[in-house]
Amino acid sequence: MVIYKFGGASVKNPEGVENLKNILVSRNEAGVMVLSAFGKTTNQLEELVQHIHRHDRQAFDDRLRQIKDYHWQIMDALFDEKDPVREVAGGYFLQLQEAFDHHREDYDFLYDQVICTGELLSTSIVSAYLNRAGVNCRWVDVRNCLITDDLYREARVDWLQTQPLVEDVFQAAPGEVILTQGFIGGTRAGWSTSLGREGSDYTAAILANILNASQVVIWKDVPGVLNADPRFFSGAEKLEKISYHEALELSYYGAKIIHPKTIKPLQNKGIPLNVRSFIEPEQPGTWISTQEAYDGDKPIYILKPRQVLISILPKDFSFVVEERLSKIYGLFAKHRLQVNMMQNSALNFTVCLDEHPRKVEQLMEDLKKEFRVLYNKNLQLITVRHYNDKVLDSIQQGRSVLVEQRSRHTAQFLMESSDRYIEGS
Repeated sequence: MVIYKFGGASVKNPEGVENLKNILVSRNEAGVMVLSAFGKTTNQLEELVQHIHRHDRQAFDDRLRQIKDYHWQIMDALFDEKDPVREVAGGYFLQLQEAFDHHREDYDFLYDQVICTGELLSTSIVSAYLNRAGVNCRWVDVRNCLITDDLYREARVDWLQTQPLVEDVFQAAPGEVILTQGFIGGTRAGWSTSLGREGSDYTAAILANILNASQVVIWKDVPGVLNADPRFFSGAEKLEKISYHEALELSYYGAKIIHPKTIKPLQNKGIPLNVRSFIEPEQPGTWISTQEAYDGDKPIYILKPRQVLISILPKDFSFVVEERLSKIYGLFAKHRLQVNMMQNSALNFTVCLDEHPRKVEQLMEDLKKEFRVLYNKNLQLITVRHYNDKVLDSIQQGRSVLVEQRSRHTAQFLMESSDRYIEGS
């Protein structure tokens, strides 16, 4: 059993859908395929959620029309006018219309009921196309198998309920491809949930763990795991092999190559992960496995944009010690915000967070009840694994560094945003 995961970039147009089919045909093996929403559909659906929440009918109708036109253009290129998949897609768009008219005010709940539409549309369309092209493909609604709690937008998997359902439904017949959705699940009560943004990799890992897959293959628009994002760093190179440990460190610090939760289910069963290019599918990509001997000393660069720096100070000059830190961390947990960097002094606790405007504003309102709060926005966090002095000098050159931290293998710099290209080494 092989688990494939294709992201939205791989199926952003009709040519991408055909390329996906060609990859499956060339490999000619039974397995499970996890698919994301087409292109940037998830981003557009997030805007749709905001329009519903604000009761903005005009903005909602305009955005929905754009999403619908995009999917119809793909279907026009792949199917004739009478293909039944058009009716299936039409049903999902009708559900989005109903979401505006009958939605609940709970934003996170609303988000998950709307956001799942992207994956349901893409998998329905691709499944219909594959069967029409002669590929034996079975469509599965993962929400009926991957059972979660009701922590909407960051749902946690109920492994005890999920395992027997997945084992029963995801048994592929010889030559059969089972196609399902990434990123989403369902509660025991039948409501849609999501596993966290970019969570399709995690879905693939969950299925691989339960089905004891021989490997997971993630198809992306890059040749494998690179030591830097070539949009920001010069001289990016592909890493041929890395360990689970290194991959988990990279994803924790913000590398976009895989979802942070992906590694644990694979490591538990020793299932190798292969990250490779759908543009050059014949290339081997990067292999991720148990072997820590694969990890070298090549510097690896990770840039996280849109960061906010928050400094928290007591109003009465009392020390920021364990009791106060416990309250502060309780507020981070309440607003579901992850700390990317922290620094503590006697009268100051400073943290770096992703810039989620709604969540950060609510956090600061709660903090201001007991503390003074200072903050900076529009920052960049640069992390370097396996750094050396030359690399650190290159990163800091001509930049204003607000916070710097170093450990044995990792250095981090929080600085003002810049479009300047960083010379890698």
